[in-house]
Amino acid sequence: MDMHTVVVGTSGTTAEDVVAVARHGARVELSAAAVDALAAARLIVDALAAKPEPVYGVSTGFGALASRHISHELRAQLQRNIVRSHAAGMGPRVEREVVRALMFLRLKTVASGHTGVRPEVAQTMADLLNAGITPVVHEYGSLGCSGDLAPLSHCALTLMGEGDAEGPDGTVRPAGELLAAHGIAPVELAEKEGLALLNGTDGMLGMLVMALADLKNLYTSADITAALSLEALLGTDKVLAPELHAIRPHPGQGVSADNMLRVLAGSGLTGHHQDDAPRVQDAYSVRCAPQVNGAGRDTLDYAAVVAGRELASSVDNPVVLRGGTSRSSEAENGGGRVESNGNFHGAPVAYVLDFLAIVAADLGSICERRTDRLLDKNRSHGLPPFLADDAGVDSGLMIAQYTQAALVSEMKRLAVPASADSIPSSAMQEDHVSMGWSAARKLRTAVDNLARIVAVELYAATRAVELRAAEGLVPAPASQAAVAALRAAGAEGPGPDRFLAPDLAAADTFVREGRLVAAVEPVTGPLA
Repeated sequence: MDMHTVVVGTSGTTAEDVVAVARHGARVELSAAAVDALAAARLIVDALAAKPEPVYGVSTGFGALASRHISHELRAQLQRNIVRSHAAGMGPRVEREVVRALMFLRLKTVASGHTGVRPEVAQTMADLLNAGITPVVHEYGSLGCSGDLAPLSHCALTLMGEGDAEGPDGTVRPAGELLAAHGIAPVELAEKEGLALLNGTDGMLGMLVMALADLKNLYTSADITAALSLEALLGTDKVLAPELHAIRPHPGQGVSADNMLRVLAGSGLTGHHQDDAPRVQDAYSVRCAPQVNGAGRDTLDYAAVVAGRELASSVDNPVVLRGGTSRSSEAENGGGRVESNGNFHGAPVAYVLDFLAIVAADLGSICERRTDRLLDKNRSHGLPPFLADDAGVDSGLMIAQYTQAALVSEMKRLAVPASADSIPSSAMQEDHVSMGWSAARKLRTAVDNLARIVAVELYAATRAVELRAAEGLVPAPASQAAVAALRAAGAEGPGPDRFLAPDLAAADTFVREGRLVAAVEPVTGPLA
C-alpha cells in the first residue's frame, strides 16, 4: 500500500486524492477542522431530534414513506433498516478501486459538516479504508438519483458489521469477522446517519475521476499512434503547422497537433506523398486527427470542470445548514437547521459520463480507420498486404484489425447515452432519475476497450514504420524510441505469422500503463 496520506477536510477533495486512495491505497485521515464540523453539525441534528415536530431524515420515514413520524424508540431501528433494505444490489461484484473511491467520496461529504453524522462514524469509515476492507458492491442497484443508493448501502452495511466484504488479502469474508480482525468496532447508527451514508453521487463521481485519468493517457497515446500512422503512410506533416490550428483556436486541437508534430520531428518518412503515387491530400483519418483528438480533449476538459465542482460539493438530503429560519431560532435548533434539497440528482455527472463515452467511441473509430489503411495494399502506398511477411502464406495483421473493428463496434453501442433514459421509482416520488451509475459503468468498459484499440494501431503502425526503415527511410527519433520500447515490452516486430494474441496483450499493457508516452517524451519533451 502507498504510504501517502490524504487528509480529508471540510472543503472537498481533489481528483488526485481520489486516485491515490482508490488505486494506490493511500491512507486517509480526518483533519481537526473536519472533526469539529462533524461535531457541530451533530449538535444541530440532536437538537432537532429532541423536538416533537417531524424533521425529514431525522424523525420520519424516507422517500415515499416520509409522511410517517418515527418515535424515539424506533429511530435506531429505522437507520439500520434503511441500510439493510437498500443493500439490494445484484449482479457481479464491482471493482475494488470503484468501491474504494465510493467510500472515500462519501467520507468527503460526511466530513464537510453538512450531513449530521457523528465524528466516530466518519472515523470508522476512514478506518475501513486504511485497513483495506472493501465492501462487496454489486453491478446493479443504482438509478443515479437519491444518489447511488444500493452501492452506498452495501458500504454502510459493512460499517455496521453486516454483509460481506473483501479483506486486504483479497478474500471475501463476513464483514463482522473482518472488522473484528482489524480491531474495528461496528457502528450503531443514530438519527439521520443511515440516510446520510447512502445519499450521494459518489460511485458515478469516482468512476468519472478515474476515467478522466485513464483518458488523459489514452488521448496522448492516440496522438502518438496517429503520428506513427501518418509517418508509415508517407503522409505530410504540413497539416500540423501551428498557424493552421491558430485560425481555428479550439484548445485541444492545437495541443494534439503540437504533440504529433513533436513526435514526427526529424522524420525521413514524411513528405513523400508526391513520390510514386502522388496525392494532393492525406485521408481524413490522417489529416484530421488533431481535430478529432482535440475535440475529445476539450470534452475531457469540460468533464474535469464538472468533476471538480462535484468534488467540492456536499451531496446529501437533507443537509445540515448553520443558521435558523423564520420559524425557529438558531438556539432552538442547536445553531442551525436541516433542509431537504435535490442536490443528490446525478444529472451533471451523468451527462459528462455519456459525453466521454461518445468521444471515446469516435477516437476508437478514427484509430481503426488508420489501422485499416495501413493494412490495405491499395491505400498504404507501398506497404505489403496486411503488413504480412509473405502475403498469401502469411495473413499478417488481418485478424488483429478484425478484433479492433469488433471493439469499435461495441464502443458505438456503449456511446448510446444512459442519461437520456429515466425510470420512475419509489411510488412516483422519485419520478425522474439520472442513470448516472449506468453511464459510469459503460464508460469504464469503453475506456478499457479504447486502450485495446489504440494498442492495435500502435502495433500495426510500429510494424509499418519498421518495414519502411528496412527500405532505407529513416523514422523520426521519437518513432524509433516508441518502436524500441514496444519491442522491449514483448510485442515483436515484422516476420512470419505467429501466435498474435500475446503481442497484442503486451501492446495493450504498454499503452494503458502510460509506457508509450514515457518512451517518447525523452525525445519530444513532455507531451500534453
